[in-house]
Amino acid sequence: MSLLAPTLQAFFTDRLITQRDVSPSTVAAYRDTFRLLLAFVERHTGRQPFQLDLADLDAPLIGAFLTHLEHDRDNTPRTRNARLAAIHSFYRYAALRHPEHLDTIARIMAIPTKRHERNDLTYLTKPEIEALLQAPDQATWLGRRDHTLLLTMITTGVRVSELIAIKVSDVTLAAGAHHLRVHGKGRKNRTTPLKAETATALRAWLKERAGTPPDPLFPTRQRHPLHRQTVALLVTKHARAAAARCPSPLCQRPARRSPSRYL
Repeated sequence: MSLLAPTLQAFFTDRLITQRDVSPSTVAAYRDTFRLLLAFVERHTGRQPFQLDLADLDAPLIGAFLTHLEHDRDNTPRTRNARLAAIHSFYRYAALRHPEHLDTIARIMAIPTKRHERNDLTYLTKPEIEALLQAPDQATWLGRRDHTLLLTMITTGVRVSELIAIKVSDVTLAAGAHHLRVHGKGRKNRTTPLKAETATALRAWLKERAGTPPDPLFPTRQRHPLHRQTVALLVTKHARAAAARCPSPLCQRPARRSPSRYL
């Protein structure tokens, strides 16, 4: 029997799920990496995945796969590095189970990540923040939602993925205890305090929102959860309006799709 198939299966079921209890999104990302890798190996060797041994996936082949990701699939160096991280994680596990392949594994582990440009950290000035918060039309339901959403983002610093995951029950506005329960990356939950201004806005929004505890705090018009792309589009929309009042870096490139269909 090939060593690759049972080792790869054990890596997912034993190492990732049982021992490390990683999130479903991590399992999905690692799964996609090996789906791409095995398909690439089959095209280049003519051998189907169940026929492969650990020794068949050597460093030159892994290197060719990484090159394929960048040149043929147009993956960024950041994505290429994420795929390599999944491969490295598997081979660290394989090294403990199959020391007879340590030479091959060591060569794969020596493949370095690729350097890439990091985006400069920027921030909004106080006039820019004020202009952005004034951009939504608060005479409408969507405008009041967007104003409260933007205020919450700015004053708490939550990620977009965390923001759209906040439920009505995650907001606490009791006397002397204003905070959000945030479900963070890697299933790490935390409590984020709220400024008085944000607590006041959220109290008014919750009264208008009138949702049940499991409902999303900031829903679409159809009361469905927002998506990351939706938040990006509405921020772009209001940034354009804010730039007219306060010329600044708020003026971003036009979104590829019309925001209205996602809000």
